This record gives sequence, structure tokens and C-alpha cells, in this order.
Amino acid sequence: MGTQNKRLGAIRDLSLIESKRMQLQIAIDNSKSIENRRRFGQFATPYELAQEIVLFGLGLQNEKEISFLEPAFGTGAFYSAFLSECSKQNKNVNSAIGIELDDDFFGAANVLWRDTNINLVNGDFTEIDCFYKINLLISNPPYVRHHYIGQEQKNRLSEMTKSETGISLSGLAGLYCYFILSAHKWLAPNAICGWLIPSEFMDVNYGSMLKEYLLNKVRLLRIHRYNPENCKFDDALVSSCVVWFRNETTTENYEVEFSYGGTHEKPVIRQNVDRYTLEQSRKWTHFSNKIIANEQLQNTSFPILGDFFTIKRGIATGDNDFFILSKEQIEDLDLDLKFFTPVLPSPRYLKSDEVFSDQNGHPQLDTQYFLLNCTLPEDEIREHHPAIWNYLNSGKDTTAQKYLCKNRKVWYYQENRSAAPLLCSYMGRGNSEHTAPFRFILNHTNAIVTNSYLMLYPKDILNDVITQYPDILHKVWEVLTSITACDLEYEGRIYGGGLKKIEPKELAFVKCPRLAELLVSV
Repeated sequence: MGTQNKRLGAIRDLSLIESKRMQLQIAIDNSKSIENRRRFGQFATPYELAQEIVLFGLGLQNEKEISFLEPAFGTGAFYSAFLSECSKQNKNVNSAIGIELDDDFFGAANVLWRDTNINLVNGDFTEIDCFYKINLLISNPPYVRHHYIGQEQKNRLSEMTKSETGISLSGLAGLYCYFILSAHKWLAPNAICGWLIPSEFMDVNYGSMLKEYLLNKVRLLRIHRYNPENCKFDDALVSSCVVWFRNETTTENYEVEFSYGGTHEKPVIRQNVDRYTLEQSRKWTHFSNKIIANEQLQNTSFPILGDFFTIKRGIATGDNDFFILSKEQIEDLDLDLKFFTPVLPSPRYLKSDEVFSDQNGHPQLDTQYFLLNCTLPEDEIREHHPAIWNYLNSGKDTTAQKYLCKNRKVWYYQENRSAAPLLCSYMGRGNSEHTAPFRFILNHTNAIVTNSYLMLYPKDILNDVITQYPDILHKVWEVLTSITACDLEYEGRIYGGGLKKIEPKELAFVKCPRLAELLVSV
């Protein structure tokens, strides 16, 4: 391929190319809807961020001749930064490969970089055979969530990555996980890889196999996690990190650097964690968390919420606007209330953390809401309940065609949930280190909730106490509301812009020693 970085000065000034690249990037992004770009995981890397990452990667790669690969090329932000830094450092570029699936981005890249002798390929990286080995890979792979990956494609990707690495990814894994494993065959011994990916893999179940790859198939060097409140992407609601590893394996223990905030060169937090500790740790974001950076190994002997509660997510209706109606709407449509279940509004519209009941078990709220919860077959509804039938029929061309409804046995059937006495909001922010991002709500009603809540059902040990001493439920709620923001965030996860989320299994791991103390005192 030659030393193309030395040729560039004679061809065109790199700054002019970069200026043109940014214009093309903006034009292509604007030509696509944000929904379409999210579906295909197209989130462009800002050039300043690309420069920071490339500079660090070149510092890790000591080879005099660089063979570069970018498997999700886009318009070439990383390649532009790569050429610029190589020129400054007088590094020789032996070869460069850029692979891009999208025709628009590929066309723009061809125009921009045709004079640099890069080997540009228009295709799906996961389907392309390795040309030759490379020693430096830096990429922002597509963040495509699993439900946008068809089952046939998942099967193909799973078989391929298992064959090449021995790792079987979860069906919930995003496309970026397959990209990382697909790249393994391209790596020369001691090749350096830097992947700009969502940091959620460090905490979620589907990330466990990717973590196994990082600890056992390569040598993990560093993970730098950016402050999610200063999102690096204007149009992606993810918390980002850069994972660095070298293509070598060892059975020995070694230290991995975790850093948080700021830049690679000047992070806010920096600490080393040994490999054996990482193998035993369920979550990795703890090791670079600004709140609990010094609580690396928490005492696991504390009681946790899962000891006392079965925790489930609220129901996913498939279309809240269709299935959830106010009492006034039900009356106006002359619908029979016996086909409806009371439901609480979303947390943002629920002003109180304690919800009282009227004589019917319905929430005492200014506006009462109900879920259409009919389990009768269509023929029976049509014959005996014409008003309900007419309403359901009005949604056949819209609601019934939505993803969740379309994949049910009967499109309007809902999940079976009983009311839970205690609830927790699913997402939140919290306005300080002392304000918890999630609300615990005491529910005195027969209302169920949607999936913007988690439902806490007391297990036998707690339920027996509540049955015997009903007044203690209020004290249980007070204990839950006293759980610190730190303990909740330790088990939850954080997204771009500072949005925090906690899943049922994560909430179950939250420490609650005061709850055990309360039960002992009864």
C-alpha cells in the first residue's frame, strides 16, 4: 500500500479534506431520519473525540509500520485523525482498510480518501473474509440493539463468532458485540484495538461473554469511561467508553486501568484493578464510578432487596395510548368497566409517593386511568359486547400491527399482573449525590403499573409479617426510601445526559440492612 501519509502533503492538505468530510457527514446525517439512524446504529464520531482516541492508540502501538483497520468507516473520522497523527509522529502507514455498509457514507468516503490508497470496501464487516492481518484497529461500531437484528442474522453471527473465538454471545447482545468478536481474525499478534462502545456491556447480563473475551482471549489494557452527563454524541442516548486491548493471551494475573471522566490523557478518576478481581465482579462500572470509586469491593454479606421481594417490571401494553383510557373516556365510549383494570399514571405524572384507595380500590387521583384487559375471544366479544368489539376493531389496522401486539397469541391480551404494594420508578436522574434517582412508592390500591415502574411483591418471610402487622408496611416503605443514591446507582446503570436506569435483577441486588433490622425488631 506504500506510505500514504507521506504522499498526502503532495496531494491535498489534510485539514481541507477534514473540512469537506465534516460537511458531507452533516449533509448525510440530515438526509436520514433520526429513527432510521438509530435503527442502523449510525452515530458519527466527533473529530475531536476521534483525535483523542487515535492519539492514545498510537501511543500503545510501538510498531514502526502501521496496518490500520476501521470496520465501521462512515465518512472516515478516525481515518482522518489517524493520518493527521501519523504525519505529526512520522509513523509509516503500511496499509489501511475501511469497511462501510451504507452506500451514502461509502460514496462520500470514496470521494474524500481516494488519493490515500486506502482499501475501501462497501459491505457488511461481519460477512467479509480477512484480507491480511493488521496491528491497529480503532472503531466506533454500529450501536444496533438486539431487537433490530433479525433471528436469521443473529444465528449466522452467533455461529461465526463462536467458530472464530469460542465465545457464544447472548441473543440480547447488540451488534457492536459481534463486531468486536468478528474482528478477532484480522488481528496480528500484539495488535492494538480501541473500540468506542456503549459502557452498558460492563453491567448487563449480555455483556458477560464480551467480558470473558476481554479477559481470556486478549489482554485487556484499559477502559476509559466518559462522563455520561457530558454525552459525546448529540443524537445518541448512551454512556460511552473506549475499550483498549492487545492481541495476546496470558494466564497470569495483571492490572487493568479503569478511568472516568475528562479525557484519556487527563481523566478525573484513574485506578488499576487486577484481572482476578474483574473475573469475580458482576459489574465493572464500579471501578470508575465517581461516587463509589473507593468502594471497589463491597461487603456481600449485607441483606439485599431480593431477599425480601420478588421484583418484576410493570406490563408492556404494546400501545399505552390505545389500551389505557381515563374513566371519562371509558364513559364517553360507553365501555363496560368490568373489562378494565385500574392502572397508575407514569411516574412523571404521579405527584405523590403514597397512593391511597377509594372504596372501589381505585387510586384517589384527579384523573383515574384504566387498562383495557379483556381475555375473551373475538367471537364472544363481537356477539355479546359490541362496544368493546367496536373499540378493539378501531385498533386493528394500527395498534394490532405494532411489534409487541403482533407477536402475541391474541393481539389485545395483556400480561397478567396483580397489584404490588410497593413500586419503584424505572428511570430517573436525581439532582445531587444525596438525592436518589429512583422513587419508591407505597401503593394502597388495586392498580397495576406499566413498565415505567418495577413492582415489588413481598416474599413469604416479609409477607407473613405484613399480614400479621399491617401497619409495618408503612415502615418498610420508609426503609426503602432511605436507601442512598449511592447504593441504588451502584447496582443501576447510567446513560447519556445523566439518565439512570435500574432493572429488576439490579434492584434485587441493592443492599438493605435496615429492612432486616426492622423485621428482627418486630
